[in-house]
Amino acid sequence: MTQFNRLAIPDVIEVVPPKYGDHRGWFSEVFKLSAFAAEGVDIDWIQDNQSFSAQVGTVRGLHFQVPPVAQDKLVRVLRGSIYDVAVDIRKGSPSYGKWVGAELSAEKWNQLLVPAGFAHCFMTLTPDTEVLYKVSGPYSKEHEGAILWNDPDLGIDWPDLGVEPTLSEKDLVAPRLANFDSPFVYEG
Repeated sequence: MTQFNRLAIPDVIEVVPPKYGDHRGWFSEVFKLSAFAAEGVDIDWIQDNQSFSAQVGTVRGLHFQVPPVAQDKLVRVLRGSIYDVAVDIRKGSPSYGKWVGAELSAEKWNQLLVPAGFAHCFMTLTPDTEVLYKVSGPYSKEHEGAILWNDPDLGIDWPDLGVEPTLSEKDLVAPRLANFDSPFVYEG
C-alpha cells in the first residue's frame, strides 16, 4: 500500500509506493490514481518531465508557474539522489515563506508531492542524477517564475557538499521572496 507522509507543511506530501521483489527483480505501482484519491489528492496530471544533472551540487529552482497554468508536481528520482525543497508562496498562508525538504533517491523509492502555490527546487547529492516529475499544467514561458534558491530570508538548510553549486543563469539572478508579489492565495 502506498504511504503518504505529510511533512511539516501538510500540503507537501512524501509519497512512498510499495515495491514487490522476488528472484527476478522487483515491481512497483509508482503512481496509482485510486491511492491518491483515497488520500484526498485529486490532480489531473498532464505531462511527465525528466531531467539529468551530471554534477553533484546542481541546483534547479526555486521554480513555479503562476495561474492560470500553475503546476502541481510529483517528483521522483530514477537514478541518484537529491535534496528536494518546497517553499510556501501562498499569500495568507500560516506557513507563507516557510519551507520543507526531503531527500529523495532511487534507493529510498520516495516521491514528493509539491502543490501549486509552492516554489520548488532541488540540489543533486550524487553525480549523474535523473529526476522524473509529473505536472498538472503545461509549460508556459510567460507564466514561469523563480525565487532565489539561497534567499537568506528563507533560511533553507541546504546540504554542504563541499562544492560550488551549479545553477542556470536564470536561477542565479532570481529575485528574493521579499521582492515577489505572489498571485497565489491560501484557501485554507
